[in-house]
Amino acid sequence: MQLDLESLSEATSGAIGSLVATTVLYPLDTCKTKYQAEVQAKQNRKYRRISDVLWEAISTRQVLSLYQGLGTKNVQSFVSSFIYFYGYSYFKKLYLKKTRNKTIGTAANLLVATAAGVSTIVITQPLDTASSRMQTSEFGKSKGFWKTLSEGTWSEAFDGLAISILLTTNPSIQYTAFDQLKQRILKGKIREKTGVRS
Repeated sequence: MQLDLESLSEATSGAIGSLVATTVLYPLDTCKTKYQAEVQAKQNRKYRRISDVLWEAISTRQVLSLYQGLGTKNVQSFVSSFIYFYGYSYFKKLYLKKTRNKTIGTAANLLVATAAGVSTIVITQPLDTASSRMQTSEFGKSKGFWKTLSEGTWSEAFDGLAISILLTTNPSIQYTAFDQLKQRILKGKIREKTGVRS
């Protein structure tokens, strides 16, 4: 199998962008995850609002604990984005090559994006599970990735896989809309340039 450099550069760019966004917004994600875990528990709740999580971290001088699990989340985010963008680009080129079309239609684009999304979820679900467990552990008491993951069974590491696969339709629709809009804008620009030259 030949390495596709264009797909590789798209995947790397997407993964780096995702890594930066994850790192910057991680404390807010931790607050949201801890709050949601408490809402589901319904008993002995400490947090009435998401901001209560932040104030607890500040008042107990555990602000850095808002970053517990960041390494795992960054690995998950980077690998996830890399696989998704590489898979999307690769499957799209494969489709165009097999069909000998110059462009990809909306239905085919959705199919390609979904295939890339499902591939990504199946590979990265254990990382996402471990990251969520680390975020919801008590401030300052988070364990490492392997210890966190080994606390449960492998089937538990894939908890929520079915719903995560269903949720791949969200980025699939989003990326398809983006790609189709980009193609239309580019075609419009080419027509404008051609019209100006003639």
